Amino acid sequence: MTEMVYGSMPDRVVEPILPRWWRSIDRWSLTAVFALFGVGILLGLAASVPLAQRNGLDAFYYVKRQAFFGGIGLIAMLAISMMPPQMIRRLGVLGFLAAFAALAALPVIGTDFGKGAVRWISLGFASVQPSEFLKPGFIVLTAWLMAAAQEVNGPRGKSFSFLVTFIVVLLLALQPDFGQAALIIFGWSVVYFIAGAPMVLIASVLGLVGAGAMLAYEHSEHFARRINGFLASDVDPRTQIGYATNAIQEGGFFGVGVGEGQVKWSLPDAHTDFIIAVAAEEYGLILVLCIIGLYTTIVVRSLFRLMRERDPFIRLAGAGLACIFAVQAMVNMAVAVRLLPAKGMTLPFVSYGGSSVIAAGITLGMLLALTRVRPQGQIGEILFRRSR
Repeated sequence: MTEMVYGSMPDRVVEPILPRWWRSIDRWSLTAVFALFGVGILLGLAASVPLAQRNGLDAFYYVKRQAFFGGIGLIAMLAISMMPPQMIRRLGVLGFLAAFAALAALPVIGTDFGKGAVRWISLGFASVQPSEFLKPGFIVLTAWLMAAAQEVNGPRGKSFSFLVTFIVVLLLALQPDFGQAALIIFGWSVVYFIAGAPMVLIASVLGLVGAGAMLAYEHSEHFARRINGFLASDVDPRTQIGYATNAIQEGGFFGVGVGEGQVKWSLPDAHTDFIIAVAAEEYGLILVLCIIGLYTTIVVRSLFRLMRERDPFIRLAGAGLACIFAVQAMVNMAVAVRLLPAKGMTLPFVSYGGSSVIAAGITLGMLLALTRVRPQGQIGEILFRRSR
């Protein structure tokens, strides 16, 4: 009877998730991520073989592990990129809480693997670095708090985010891991700046960071040793920085040739923190510029897409994720050419490391999910309609 009076309701056509995902995803950024992972496998074929031989393992043992963990990271990235923003927010908050609990437990169950900083939890067959998984969750949590603070009668999200940042930085400094602590402060500052932080507060934060650095220099031998090495007028050629600098100079524009590089036999961390030196020596400036171009493509395209976004949480979280991804890559390459002190940061998707590549996959999955095209009016169009 209802259909006779009002007519039948048309069936709502729901587009399948995969076609909708493919239509809305940033395919250029997605391609750049897979290209970076391919470059990492290519460089791993050269950089990790000497380490495998020194440890009495199969020549491509570390390459196989990188491919395995990288596959997990890429699958996680694709799965997360299909989630809606609300699910990204829940995943980020829960992920942050889990990573924070693991970070707080490091003094009890952590190990340093002889590197002087307790940053890992050994599982026997692998190790986990909680700080790598903490970063994307921290950015999402911070963005959520600051977006909520912009609402009418909203919570004091900015104050809560500052308290969380202080606790996280303190835990990282106790490891010590000043590089990741600086990255956390940078990520929080980016999100706060976009949310409308006063310049006086930004200047105050920079002052606190400077005072904290001076305090760390006076009381941390680990921190002071790295700063002194960076400020030294001459570079000891037998240090990792010395080997890396020489390898980059030897590579020139076209490199010395595939498999002909020598730095991988001298650098203990040639497959992780200094893999860009292997790329520069064997393939030259051309490959390094290609790697920089791939990172630039991901970050710039993501930021341009976020400029059209209306949702405050999506804008803040997306910009924070893009910026910490970019800065981590910049810091890794800057350390290799001695523009920054040694930080112990990996090159996302390129350096060897299970925690690094899986955490990078989670970060980029969240970023790709937040930068997907959604049915919404442009900000300029909305403002124009309001002014009429």
